[in-house]
Amino acid sequence: MQIPARVHYACLAMLDLASQAGAGKPVALREITQRHGIPQPFLVQILQQLKAAGWVTSTRGAQGGYSLLVRPEQLSLLDIAQQIGCGDSGCGGGDDDTPEARVLRGVWEQASEAFREALAQTRLSDLAERCSEPSETMFYI
Repeated sequence: MQIPARVHYACLAMLDLASQAGAGKPVALREITQRHGIPQPFLVQILQQLKAAGWVTSTRGAQGGYSLLVRPEQLSLLDIAQQIGCGDSGCGGGDDDTPEARVLRGVWEQASEAFREALAQTRLSDLAERCSEPSETMFYI
């Protein structure tokens, strides 16, 4: 499955905000773009959609930025993907109605359903918790 960049960036931004939620201050747009390499104009558009959904708020000024309005356990990755407008897109499949095309379409639909289910079961809070765990990578000299 290929994830649209818009969905990937939206999930990164929301995960960043969820991870920073305990700090009690808004996260600057610049910080998110630097940490994740998201083009700023693209991120602004995404955050405007998330703000319209009532999931984030923005604060103006030198100490401004973005903050979550909802608890991370309330949102799944599927929620975010659907809000951004890409959550229900399936795999291709064409319009032809040959037996081969129908069989393949069935497989694409199964894969798409499994994909949606995996996104629905993954909560933002679960991912934020994973990000805060210490890395198991050990280096020996």
